[in-house]
Amino acid sequence: MLHIHKHNIVCCAGLALFAPMLSAEPAMPALAMEEVRVWGERGDGQNTPTSGPSSVITPDDVKAINIATTEDLVKFEPSLVIRRRFIGDANGTLGMRGSNMFQTARSMVFADGVPLHYLLESRWSGAPRWTLVSASEIAQVELLYGPFSAEYSGNSMGGVINIETAIPEGRRIHMDGSFFSQDFDAYGFDDTINGYKGFASYGDRFGDLSVYLSYNHLDNEAQPQSYYYGGKTDAANPTPVSGAIPGLDKEGSPRLYFGDTGMVNTTTDNIKLKLGYDWKRWSTLVNIAYEDRLSRSDDANSYVTGPVGEFVWGGAVTQDGTAFSMPASRLNVSTMERDTLSTGWRIRGELAEGVSLETSLSHFTIIRDESRESAVNPAHPDASPTGQVSDYGDTGWQTAEVKLHAEDWLTEGLSLVTGARTEAYELNLNIYDSDDYRNGEKTAAVGRSGGETRIDALYAQAAWQFHPQWDTTLGLRYEDWQSNNGYFSNDQPGTPELDLTPVPGNDRQHISPKFSLGFAPNSEWQWRYSLAQAYRFPIVEELFSQYRAYNAVSQANPELKPEDGVHQNLMLERELDHGVMRFNLFQETIDDVIESQTDLLPGGGSVRTFVPVDEVTTWGAEWIANLQGLWHPQLDLRFNLTYTRSEITENDPNPDLEGNTFPRMPRWRGNLLTTYHLTPKWDLSASLQYASDSYGNLDNSDTEDEVYGAQDGYAFIGLKTRYQFDDRWGFSLGVDNITDQRAYVAHPWPGRTVYANFSYDWQ
Repeated sequence: MLHIHKHNIVCCAGLALFAPMLSAEPAMPALAMEEVRVWGERGDGQNTPTSGPSSVITPDDVKAINIATTEDLVKFEPSLVIRRRFIGDANGTLGMRGSNMFQTARSMVFADGVPLHYLLESRWSGAPRWTLVSASEIAQVELLYGPFSAEYSGNSMGGVINIETAIPEGRRIHMDGSFFSQDFDAYGFDDTINGYKGFASYGDRFGDLSVYLSYNHLDNEAQPQSYYYGGKTDAANPTPVSGAIPGLDKEGSPRLYFGDTGMVNTTTDNIKLKLGYDWKRWSTLVNIAYEDRLSRSDDANSYVTGPVGEFVWGGAVTQDGTAFSMPASRLNVSTMERDTLSTGWRIRGELAEGVSLETSLSHFTIIRDESRESAVNPAHPDASPTGQVSDYGDTGWQTAEVKLHAEDWLTEGLSLVTGARTEAYELNLNIYDSDDYRNGEKTAAVGRSGGETRIDALYAQAAWQFHPQWDTTLGLRYEDWQSNNGYFSNDQPGTPELDLTPVPGNDRQHISPKFSLGFAPNSEWQWRYSLAQAYRFPIVEELFSQYRAYNAVSQANPELKPEDGVHQNLMLERELDHGVMRFNLFQETIDDVIESQTDLLPGGGSVRTFVPVDEVTTWGAEWIANLQGLWHPQLDLRFNLTYTRSEITENDPNPDLEGNTFPRMPRWRGNLLTTYHLTPKWDLSASLQYASDSYGNLDNSDTEDEVYGAQDGYAFIGLKTRYQFDDRWGFSLGVDNITDQRAYVAHPWPGRTVYANFSYDWQ
């Protein structure tokens, strides 16, 4: 069980010296790499050929991006989507390759070896905890596509993002600040919303000891995320109203929209301490990150007025001869408070010439994660302090890993990595009726669910350069997965307490083979074929999380099998004088796909179920060009275009779904980043993010575009100019979605957003 109290954060108290500052553009200026240590620099035994497609991002590669938060650094990378609906969104889910943005358990994100991925929940609740690392501290990002490395579990089916931060080798103080603003209008909402971010850090080195302290503060307003339409009602004498907005839902059915959630105000504070120590051939890093997050949706909008012009907040109503219901709970208000603590420790060093050892430990715990909701809007005639409180208790994870790397093992050109890893996850969700939701009173428990999972793994992977032009990689990963201590509430009216039903545990063992063959006829051309099998085991929420709240119902499935995937990739790469061009063909066939399907109910509620799909096959092609000095020495370009066809190829329980496109998988995706260096100090940049539309439902019934609930295509154009005044001061001005395109990823993407940023460095 996980137990921790907030006073345990006193180890970070010294960071309070950093008061909130106006925010910052992290990619400017570029980190002075000769004066910083990149903790993830590959040491002995880590220079083995990559067994699958990969990409590396440096600070220079992202100068064209308007950066506010960490996920901005990777959002232009190939075959990748991040569902960040607004700056500071806690639900910024990640999708890579053939895994959509809601298959969150199929991608992994690490920062200095510490997991940021959230393998407890899925869909919007399963987003990586991006805010545990600040964009301003990042020195390098490496992306690995697909589960082609035995070092990673089947949760890498989509891919892996490895973030490495930096610490100055000498004294360095950095501050940066950003302001952002957007005008947004949709349905009955039209307003200007603003935000800012501030970051400050101090780094120094005292002999063999390195110290890094940082504070990051984000405060932002976001556009309404949900828009509500009424369902049919047979109530007698509905109230005559006006103001409801006619529109269509995602299936093309006519609806009357009666309100929205109002602006979402989010405040996030992140405090971080990193301590590094070097001795002889060994080095170690301790990483402590604390996040305090507050999100408020306390200003819902009703579009509907009654006979004398008063706002209507719920009930049975009629407009122009159409009677519909306005569930009072849809326009309620809510507050979410979350405090989390992440700790990590790494040590690495040489055991002998060409042989190194690396050990890592991590621990993530939720100190508090509480959502408080009113029963109705405070302006409703029946308003009272009653509501509902949802609380995560004893929730988090621990990981431990040891790796051994060996170069020229047994024979010249043969390298080996082998290791063991264990991961333990626990989730407990409690839902209470409250007589005073504002103060978080937990009057009576009405729902409880939770459980635990554990994965123990052994792996080995050997890479052999058996010919000057040929290399091969062979790997095996053995995994032992267990689920236990599952339960959910199934209350019996005749008992005084909330009755819990235990769920039987399960265990499975699987071996995942990996293979790759590379051929490089000369220094310019390279091709590589990669093949891997991977098993993605169910997570706690999919197995055990069953609850009923005001606006949502979740039904888990403890009998889910692991997803079983076979992944292939054929890469052709050409090294150029000023960059690289790459072409990938890939195919994924995954059995027993775990799809979390959410059906929207009239009025804005939802029912979520975890549905197994027998087989999904994905075919894809990527064209990537990363070039510096294209056509002109001052012009840099990063371009990628991906075609993906993801299809339900087998589904015996419901064969009508066979041949359908898998949800949230657009056929086309593309990104473009260009930067023109006017002078050594002044850059002009342009960007483009493109995706074709897709479906949100397994039955592909949601065909309507540009409405709430749709999965729209988009073409977002961005501009940015950046000027470095001297070694210390820099400034940039930019805009995203310059055409103010209105597009939906179920919820609305941001509208036109303007950024102003400054940075200051002293060393």
